[in-house]
Amino acid sequence: MKRILTAVVLIPLVLLAVFRAPLWLFLLILVVVALSAVSEYLGIANGYGFEPFRLLTHIYTAALFVVYYAAFELGGGALLAGILILFLFAPFLLMFAAMGRENLKTALPAAAMSYLALPYIGLPLMLLALMRDSVRGWVYVLFTFFAVWVGDTAAMYVGKSMGRHKLAPRISPGKTIEGTVASLVFSVIVCCLYAHYLPEIAAALGRAHLLADTRESLLFAIPKYGRAPIWIAALLAAAINVAAQIGDLLESALKRGAGVKDSGTILPGHGGILDRIDALLLALPVALLLFLAFGHRLVQG
Repeated sequence: MKRILTAVVLIPLVLLAVFRAPLWLFLLILVVVALSAVSEYLGIANGYGFEPFRLLTHIYTAALFVVYYAAFELGGGALLAGILILFLFAPFLLMFAAMGRENLKTALPAAAMSYLALPYIGLPLMLLALMRDSVRGWVYVLFTFFAVWVGDTAAMYVGKSMGRHKLAPRISPGKTIEGTVASLVFSVIVCCLYAHYLPEIAAALGRAHLLADTRESLLFAIPKYGRAPIWIAALLAAAINVAAQIGDLLESALKRGAGVKDSGTILPGHGGILDRIDALLLALPVALLLFLAFGHRLVQG
């Protein structure tokens, strides 16, 4: 029940932020989520016997979103340059800090574990902002959320009621093959329905004044929403869902190695922030690559 109540409260807030939040507020929300997840991740890192560089890790994770905001108006080239600079200099900064530690044998692993937070947590969440701020980005964001959230819900309920065969007992004893299949099937079904009824959904959101982007009101400059071919929607949903399930397993492996059950306790019924977004962390990069290749078919048919 706690899990359901938490979802009932959080999902509308997330969707409201996707549709209505200005860029600075949306990035601020992502920073809070990212820093919370990073804090939990560093707590997991402690379980491996390494003391991570907490302050530096939080600083460069936040810097990723500052770079995005500063470079947003300058274009993709400035954004790419800022991200590359951050990724290139962060390991040197961490290794420099490691030189000051008494036990140098654990300093380098601690620096490496700290640096991993940037591509593992910071970058995927920044890609969510990039996806959302693209033309008709809400279409891609909702599609990704459906592929992940519907699959996660289906896996949980089907796995608990019908699951008989363990998927990866060494990593996550609670996951079953039946739940994994249900996750894939239900996410594909829901995403195909979403893609088919996209024109009606867009019209309803427009009437509700949720499509605040001015590009949505200048439809003469952009083709109208179309119905994507079912095979396109199914292919995208399946790939994103598989990535999400792998992302879930990756975090489970991290926790299993550290000897912890949940990354935190902030979300009743869900565990920590990292537990809630673990599937998205791999799903978002995969989704963005797929939308770059096939996104036009999703919004224009």
